[in-house]
Amino acid sequence: MQVALGGTFDPVHDGHRALFERAFELGDVTVGLTSDDLAPETRHEPRRVRSFEERRAALAAELESLADAHDRDYDIRRLDEPTGIATEPQFDAIVVSPETRAGAERINEIREDHGVDPLQVEVVDHVPAEDGERISSTRIARGEIDRHGNLVEQPADTE
Repeated sequence: MQVALGGTFDPVHDGHRALFERAFELGDVTVGLTSDDLAPETRHEPRRVRSFEERRAALAAELESLADAHDRDYDIRRLDEPTGIATEPQFDAIVVSPETRAGAERINEIREDHGVDPLQVEVVDHVPAEDGERISSTRIARGEIDRHGNLVEQPADTE
């Protein structure tokens, strides 16, 4: 089975790892990584995003061990548009988080319009942080949690 998933992955965290794990359970994986132009457009709030090449290197480091553990292949491709690579006919499934399920449904509409079979949509639940809220790159960037969902000690107010 050929599995697609996509994102900005900055930084890669345990929520992303859950997506990757499910994807490798299903088959060989192609990860669409948002381009430098697309990455800021996919953020819910503005924040700095590392360059495509920096994110690609970090992503490859994460995927390598998972691919080996599952005896699977993987590829990383640049995404220049939100529907990305998953509209291509070679894919059988897409792995998404709950908030990106609607995007997968849109991808299936595009595939249907082009006479391509719909993707099997695999939704992976959020991974909770230590405080019970979901792990997210935005929370990590704010300094609330680390990549594993552990709460980060905030400096005491010195007023």
